[in-house]
Amino acid sequence: MAIPKPGVPVRGSHSGRPIMAALDLLGRRWVMRIIWELRGGPQTFRALRERCDDMSPTVLNQRLRELRDTALVEMTDDGYALSQLGAELLKAMEPMLAWSERWQTVLAKEMT
Repeated sequence: MAIPKPGVPVRGSHSGRPIMAALDLLGRRWVMRIIWELRGGPQTFRALRERCDDMSPTVLNQRLRELRDTALVEMTDDGYALSQLGAELLKAMEPMLAWSERWQTVLAKEMT
């Protein structure tokens, strides 16, 4: 599977629009979890794997390669870390975090 990048057709879209490439990349299994787990700073491969519920090392390697190739993650002396673009993505996700907490509250009220 090709690594989604803006300007080229991606899974589900032939337009090459950046948002479609981003949705393809972020929709891949484990990608959002890896980004979320890197929010606190660099992680070694082993630590990141443990934080991601002991995901397959093969899958983690593949996802990290995709995230490095798309400039969202970089390798530092301390391990894998969000790049500047990755940190900007995390910042853009803050409204989604607030929404998810509101969603949890609404669903909890409906269940009582």
